[in-house]
Amino acid sequence: MNRKADMMILGAGEKCTFSSDSKLTGVNNNVLVIGGSGSGKTVSIIEPRFLTTFSKSLIVTVTKRRIVEKYASLMKERGYQIWDLNFVHPLEGNVGFDPLHHIAAFSDITFLARSIVLANPQKAIPNAADPYWDEAAISLLSAEIAYVLMMEENPSFEDVLDFHNNLKFEDSGGVITTNYDYEFECLEEQEPSCFAVTCWKSFKNLPIKTGSCVFSSLNTTMDSIFTPELRVMFQMKQTVDFEKLASRKTVLFVTSSPVNSSLHCFTSMFYGYAFKELFEFAEGQPNGELPVYVDVLADDFATGCPINMFEQYISIFREKGLSVTLLIQSESQLSSLYGKDKATTIINNCDSICYLGSMDIDTGKNISLRSNKPLEDILYMPVGEEIIFRRGQKPVFTQRYNITENKLYQKISAAYEKRIDDEMEDRLK
Repeated sequence: MNRKADMMILGAGEKCTFSSDSKLTGVNNNVLVIGGSGSGKTVSIIEPRFLTTFSKSLIVTVTKRRIVEKYASLMKERGYQIWDLNFVHPLEGNVGFDPLHHIAAFSDITFLARSIVLANPQKAIPNAADPYWDEAAISLLSAEIAYVLMMEENPSFEDVLDFHNNLKFEDSGGVITTNYDYEFECLEEQEPSCFAVTCWKSFKNLPIKTGSCVFSSLNTTMDSIFTPELRVMFQMKQTVDFEKLASRKTVLFVTSSPVNSSLHCFTSMFYGYAFKELFEFAEGQPNGELPVYVDVLADDFATGCPINMFEQYISIFREKGLSVTLLIQSESQLSSLYGKDKATTIINNCDSICYLGSMDIDTGKNISLRSNKPLEDILYMPVGEEIIFRRGQKPVFTQRYNITENKLYQKISAAYEKRIDDEMEDRLK
């Protein structure tokens, strides 16, 4: 397939605009953007990507609805379908997301259960939690998901939540007894080696005190992630279809909250599924690539919860037609979320790094070493300056891209501001 490569603007000047054709450049399109709060990561890196994207599909994390309202019309004019996945106010979007719709094998059930159980920043820190408890919780949740899939007609994840919320168990002489034992016994008589039964037995065989702790921990996780607002999303008619997204030019806006930690967990779980689904879809193609390449723009990437297996997926994105642009405030922030080893793997798989300044000492030391500049110059770098690192090239010292000088941006901004003014006038009438 002949593809017209989109361009990436990473800084001011022609030398800071790069082709996204990896076969031409020899480097992948994964970009790590490091900059403290207010350094201009969104306006100088993310927003220019909309202006230069004509052929790739985009998945874009937003915490400000301004981005959606500003660029949806532009991308629609370019032939894109617009999907608005709003985790904050689901009914204001036009698509929902139900992880149960993406299960095609038993391994998918385990992946989903693991993504939920480990959707906690503390799980990324070595020895922060007992892995035995985590595995037990994964078995219990896997049993619940598998049972619902087998027994319910047109199941949704809301059915799983209802099943879990109704689960009660007690101590019967040191043995776990639950109100669902009869259902699983009937299932075992029909299919003794059933996946749901196997997982259920793994939980039931736990000592009562351990089982109680596992159940309590899973309750806390489920209650914190699956808020009443998210339950509405499971009832929406149109849901995200990753195969369609990678087969036709699409922009998927994913609206999360900068302050709601439960949404961070669900957003991370969503991205874990997105990467898995896109990777598997690419694997099934004759050339092993996505029909339409997909670029993921992840604002506040290191805020919230780790994405399941992300450090493994990022190493194979290029060959599948996937790429990510990750916005973080410091390398330390990434390490605190994923642990040092996984964070290093993520950084090493980004062939482009944009540094816009940070107050973090450790990040400053690493950038000083990369750029061969004194630490003092890095720590006191003036606001608006930027350093771009590209694999195989010397660092470029430049200014961040001034999007306000872009004529297309000026046109889009004027139209957006007029629309806002008109809406305000209508409200005042």
